[in-house]
Amino acid sequence: MADSKLGVYICTGCGIGEAISVEELQKSARSAAACKTHSFLCSDEGVQIIKDDINNDGINKIIIAACSPRVNTDAFDFDPLLYFTERVNLREHVVWTQPAGAPGTQLLAVDNLCMGMAKASRAEPPVPKTTEVHRSLLVIGGGVTGLTAAIEAAKAGYEAVIIEESAELGGFAKKSFKGFPVKAPFDKLPESTIGVKIKAAETDPKIKIHLGTKVTSIEGEPGMFDVTVDKSGQESKFSVGAIVLATGWKPYDATQLVSYGYGRYKNVVTNVEMETIASKGKVGRPSDGKTANSVLFVQCAGQRDENNIPYCSSVCCNVSLKQAKYVRESNPDSSAYIIYKDMRTMGQYEGFYKAAQDDAGIFLAKGEVKGLEEAADGSIMVDVYNQLLNRDMKIKVDLVVLATGMVSNMLPAGRAVNSVTPEYIGDLVTKQTQDGTITELMPVPIVLNLKYRQGPELPHLKYGFPDSHFICFPYETQRTGIYAAGAVRHPMDAQQSSTDAAGAALKAIQCIELTAQGKAVHPRAGDMTFPEFRLENCTQCRRCTVECPFGVLDEDEKGTPKEHPYRCRRCGTCMGACPQRIISFKNYSVDIVSSMIKAVEVPTEGDEPFIIAFICENDAYPALDMAGLNRVSLNPNFRFIPLRCLGGTNLVWIADALSKGIDGVMLIGCKYGDNYQCHFIKGSKVASERMSKVQETLGRLMLEAERVQQVQLSIDEWDLLPKLMNEFSELLKGFGPNPYKGF
Repeated sequence: MADSKLGVYICTGCGIGEAISVEELQKSARSAAACKTHSFLCSDEGVQIIKDDINNDGINKIIIAACSPRVNTDAFDFDPLLYFTERVNLREHVVWTQPAGAPGTQLLAVDNLCMGMAKASRAEPPVPKTTEVHRSLLVIGGGVTGLTAAIEAAKAGYEAVIIEESAELGGFAKKSFKGFPVKAPFDKLPESTIGVKIKAAETDPKIKIHLGTKVTSIEGEPGMFDVTVDKSGQESKFSVGAIVLATGWKPYDATQLVSYGYGRYKNVVTNVEMETIASKGKVGRPSDGKTANSVLFVQCAGQRDENNIPYCSSVCCNVSLKQAKYVRESNPDSSAYIIYKDMRTMGQYEGFYKAAQDDAGIFLAKGEVKGLEEAADGSIMVDVYNQLLNRDMKIKVDLVVLATGMVSNMLPAGRAVNSVTPEYIGDLVTKQTQDGTITELMPVPIVLNLKYRQGPELPHLKYGFPDSHFICFPYETQRTGIYAAGAVRHPMDAQQSSTDAAGAALKAIQCIELTAQGKAVHPRAGDMTFPEFRLENCTQCRRCTVECPFGVLDEDEKGTPKEHPYRCRRCGTCMGACPQRIISFKNYSVDIVSSMIKAVEVPTEGDEPFIIAFICENDAYPALDMAGLNRVSLNPNFRFIPLRCLGGTNLVWIADALSKGIDGVMLIGCKYGDNYQCHFIKGSKVASERMSKVQETLGRLMLEAERVQQVQLSIDEWDLLPKLMNEFSELLKGFGPNPYKGF
């Protein structure tokens, strides 16, 4: 922006004018081309003042010093491609958390405004990168999930290409005899509807189907993925805009369950095999075909067991209830026994559970199967510990059915769910390097065969299920434009998978359309900034390519990052990783944040520590807002600088803050680990790992390492802020003032 003209607009409403001296605040904005106040800035009259200055005086950088940027976004909506707008939070972060008229309150307001002005002076509006996109979806998997995703995309006017590895569509849904009841009184099993979906997909002109086909390569980025597939040795190529991964599940290998007799006793089968048995018209014994008049179902066969499947597959309880109905429908005089650890029939399926309880021939008992023994006639004697009755029982049955659970098809054959390698499924390889012997994870190709620097497949959280943000962004994986749906991402039944598929298809369409406009999809939806690289200063350290949570960057043969801008989610993790500071955004950079730190007026006297806090915009910032909404009193000696993600923290900011005389630096971000809440997957974790390098920086400055602290905070833990802040302040008091104070 060649000719910048800054306008500062201060709201005096919501208690701001009563709590601080607005006249004194205006003196801090002397360098601005315009500085005006209004008692109700978000009103039509207040907004018109700003618009008049834009139209008449050429104001093109706008500072709104008022309420939180998380509110009144519609009122202060100025074209982001023409004007840079910065929101300075005087209401929630100052006057609603500090005593009115206090000196500390005024100093906090002044510093917040000065930081906003420093940011605005260096920030520029984004330059959009629009592009031509392919308005089509690649759907990998032709089961109920893949079929639904393709059908829903076609209904929305988009083309879809289904790639199915087997020779027919339908997956496990086609192998299921009947479905779960979804209408009261929940006592009738509906016929399978998978045939209707198959016909709909086969007859839709917008859907192309490739059977007996595998994906051998995916390159590119959202809007322009280049896909190579192989069918019987013949390769073909095409392009798509987004991808839905719907490869489904496979049953757990029952041969691992030796104690349940599978493979040793002919009349012990899995729940998948039971579907085939029931589809023949009657429930018969595999050993001789005779009608099974008594059947026992073992719930959690190998599940919720650290030695087999540590998790619950959630669907199996309903499957056993359904198959118990098969037994009763096959022979009205038959008996079905279900031995369960816990009966988990969520949502509307609770009605199904109650209907099964009312069936006189279905017996449910909370307990544990202790052992099985086969008789000469093929019947099975089952030893059961009944937990409710607190006694052992023996039940003689014709057939035993094991609820073996669901395993994601992203877990290759031969890999145990309880011992997969972390983050990526692969092999640990020992290598000799100039730094000594290291162990490196080599990801293995499974389905997608991505040509990404970070590996051929999706990262997983645990057990092989592709990692997605269950709290905020279901379907979305760590690869932008690729959406996992159905049982491939966590166990679910056909109905749940269909709903999941529709959501994934719509997210894929949203991704295509926003990519065409040069906008981010999630979580910074609509963001039109892109990272810019000054590659002439790149040292090929590879930190940006390794630390990016989303695999945005590949490398050339020298290790120089190769950009794929439309993969980017604009978190800035690469910016924080770069020691050369060659990565920046138009309105977010190492220089911009450094200038905000330098704009703060550090007091040269006083016993109270003065602290800079970097806070993530997704959890910590709204938590701070809620503290204000609840009028929680906060320490006035903290200055908050919001970051897109703590993963963008560059160590130079800590050096800048401490060398300026600031007594301590606090990083407040999302929780990380297995149950992470970081919107950018691992930004908080990356920031924590970088903190190990702070010791070196502080050592050079001859300062205590404890002057820098990172804390984890959920969005709903706003009430913990006073304690966290005061404890850190008390810790710093023990070290005394920063020796650089006053320099």
